[in-house]
Amino acid sequence: MNSEVKKPSRMREKFFKEAVPALKQKFGFSNVMQVPRLEKIVLNMGVGKAVQDAKLIDEAVIGCKVTLRGARMYEFFDRLVSVTIPRIRDFRGLPRKSFDGHGNYTLGVKEQIVFVEIDRDKITNVSGMDICICTTAMKDELALGLLEEMGMPFRK
Repeated sequence: MNSEVKKPSRMREKFFKEAVPALKQKFGFSNVMQVPRLEKIVLNMGVGKAVQDAKLIDEAVIGCKVTLRGARMYEFFDRLVSVTIPRIRDFRGLPRKSFDGHGNYTLGVKEQIVFVEIDRDKITNVSGMDICICTTAMKDELALGLLEEMGMPFRK
């Protein structure tokens, strides 16, 4: 058995220590279970050009579609908010209108090379991806409050 104890992610701790109390107060929740939370993050990269060039599939190293949950979801969200989004060229904040009406937020990234984990030297064709952040919120207003408390840099 592995006796190593994993430390909870920084973003998960932020959720429970900062976001939950703030959201309870802001929206008047009486129970912690009413507070919306991150459910999953879905990454989708369109590789339609791969029909003509099979090497393009190899360049989509983060996968064509990946669903992140639990610790990996919180780790990705932390890197997205603190490292990746600030690296986007001419960034002035995320739009507040990209919610789907059911508490989920989708953003598009034009170049996958904004992720520091991707080796620029191995990429010959720069492509974009969609990132869908799914929450348990039933209303966009609640999801916006959650994502703001978690550090998403929305436009003012």
